[in-house]
Amino acid sequence: MKINFLLVSLSFLVSVAQAQTEGDNTLSKKEKAEGWKLLWDGKTSNGWKSTKGDNFPATGWSVDGGVLKVLKSARGGDIITTTKYKNFVLKVDFKLTEGANSGIKYFVSQSGIGCEFQVLDDEKHPDAKAGVEGNRTLGSLYDLIAAAPNKPYKNGEFNTAMVVVNNNHVEHWLNGVKIVEYERNTQMWRALVNYSKYKKYADFGNATEAPILLQDHGDEVWFKNLKILAK
Repeated sequence: MKINFLLVSLSFLVSVAQAQTEGDNTLSKKEKAEGWKLLWDGKTSNGWKSTKGDNFPATGWSVDGGVLKVLKSARGGDIITTTKYKNFVLKVDFKLTEGANSGIKYFVSQSGIGCEFQVLDDEKHPDAKAGVEGNRTLGSLYDLIAAAPNKPYKNGEFNTAMVVVNNNHVEHWLNGVKIVEYERNTQMWRALVNYSKYKKYADFGNATEAPILLQDHGDEVWFKNLKILAK
């Protein structure tokens, strides 16, 4: 899958405008023509299951008015897609409640360990001050690479996370701005992992393909407009 990152950025801005006019959890004609797919239909749990079994969690998650919600303190557990992905552009709209913590993971193992686009209230959650030099803040590759400090986060509103994977090249974007960039499966990558909390996991983050995961960290977080362009 060959990805033109300038076109990805322009496509992001166009898709935001289209979502505002065409409604949530839908694909525009342009997106359909490009090959985008909805990861969530906005109404059911189809396409998702618990990391602990083959069914969607009975508690801890709800579908409410076109929004997929993690419910506070219910702890239904993380959910993953029933399909695995290799090269892709993933877009997820998320909204944090005060002090909330969650995450969007990719290249996860069966236990749910994997690369994480951190979803966090940097001002109110203590994890933002942990880790090394901000590598647990919103948009960071959790516990590995800190997001750009001037990231364009909109407090109290829906924000759009985007993860671009082109073989070993990976980028995190927030609201159309690139905030993290890295290469997997390199000597530098292995050194980075060995200095993190993931050092005990063999071959962390180096999977060829894996599901997408949404994290239940016990805080209320809202998701919608989950879309993927994959090959």
